[in-house]
Amino acid sequence: MSAHEKPKPITVEQLPELLQGDNAVKLAGVDVDGMLRGKLMSKNKFLSIAKSGFGFCSVVFGWDMHDMTYFRELKISNKENGYRDLIAVPDLSSFRRIPWENNVPFFLVSFQDPDTNEPLSACPRSLLQKQLDKIGAQGYGAMAGAEYEFYQFRTPTPTDGTSTTNPSTAAYLAAHPPHSLPSLTEGMFGYSLTRPVHNKDYFYDVFNTCAQFDCNIEGWHTESGPGVFEAALEFGEIKQMADRAALFKYVVKSVATKYGITPCFMAKPKHGLPGNSGHMHISITDPKTGRNLLARKEPDEHARYPDIAGLSDLGRHFLAGILEGLPDVMPLVAPTINSYKRLVENFWAPVTVSWGLEHRAASIRIIAPPTSKPGATRFEVRVPGADANPYYVLAAILGLGWRGVEKKLEIPCPPLGKGEEVGGQTDMGVRLAKSLREANDRFTRLGSVAREVFGDDFVDHYGGTREHEVRLWDEAVTDWEMKRYIETV
Repeated sequence: MSAHEKPKPITVEQLPELLQGDNAVKLAGVDVDGMLRGKLMSKNKFLSIAKSGFGFCSVVFGWDMHDMTYFRELKISNKENGYRDLIAVPDLSSFRRIPWENNVPFFLVSFQDPDTNEPLSACPRSLLQKQLDKIGAQGYGAMAGAEYEFYQFRTPTPTDGTSTTNPSTAAYLAAHPPHSLPSLTEGMFGYSLTRPVHNKDYFYDVFNTCAQFDCNIEGWHTESGPGVFEAALEFGEIKQMADRAALFKYVVKSVATKYGITPCFMAKPKHGLPGNSGHMHISITDPKTGRNLLARKEPDEHARYPDIAGLSDLGRHFLAGILEGLPDVMPLVAPTINSYKRLVENFWAPVTVSWGLEHRAASIRIIAPPTSKPGATRFEVRVPGADANPYYVLAAILGLGWRGVEKKLEIPCPPLGKGEEVGGQTDMGVRLAKSLREANDRFTRLGSVAREVFGDDFVDHYGGTREHEVRLWDEAVTDWEMKRYIETV
């Protein structure tokens, strides 16, 4: 199926024929960290719950990415409510087959609150759908694209003769710290035609498997950095795009196992080298005609800034909404302690509220006439890292932008000048958060734009999960500390 096409609706009545010859189905939902959490289910069981949903332990919203329950228990899942079940409802339109697992059928699920049968506030798929419903009610749609950079590390061949893909590998890797793994290739070779040849079976396997799993790659190349690849996913309707982005990581990690490769989507895996971005592109469309509504029919010769001459009024308000709200949603686009190691000056990563036409140093790069066709007009939001949850990122962009449209906000600062690397400080004075603690304090404060757009239930839950991450960091003793202080203090 092309990314431009809407998924064909599948009814419950069609499932027996669709799953003929299968005896099991794999189901997965998405947690706050963007990780897939799921299970294998017998076909008979699946057919019995396909319409009504099934119980799924709420602890996936009560623990962190390493299954540690949060220090401060949160409303959705806690000891007092017994870590009760949520309702997981299969999205039949998400159907695909897993080619590396004998083509087992696969469906994504969304989570509902068992008390109200309403979408769960923290469910990533539901949060994005809520923002999409807002613009859909006004007759608008949205398209999106995603770009991911990520490092690959080679898992050394075990000396005991075991395979790098069998369960004993865990013990082997425990004796070889992840940060000591060698890069897949060495040197800084962005857009290299020869570097992929060194690992061509892996390189083409990822590309082809993504196509088979319906998360097609549009562009696939090496990026500047040792063992770094970049994938631009084929653009499509925004909700499909979020699914494809989440599933892309699943494909890469699954394919990599048979080659003894560890892909790494951390925002900043290596000191002194560029980080891993997760740029997101978005446009607003007329769902009936597909017309791009960010583009102006004719260039505006009297535009306040030349950079927005090709943007419609709706596009200008949408841009203003993102710019005004961006500092308040930083935990959604930069969710980990490590995220803020990428967002530093002089590494092609934006650190201020900034924008500009075809400006890659800005937080928001406008892609519009005269440098592109009107139909391709879009915003590339360059702040997110590869570590961010794609549903939250796209929900944040869509929610903030639409707030700008509803309030008819004006663009708050001039465009970043050509040659300016940081921007915004003299004109607006807004430097994006330098740490997760700072970002989360702003995100959770009373009156934050995040509370206005997403509601208190979501902000309180997600803010609590980031508070947990900060506390773990505060208590950690790092290699840097040991190296610096072991002898000297």
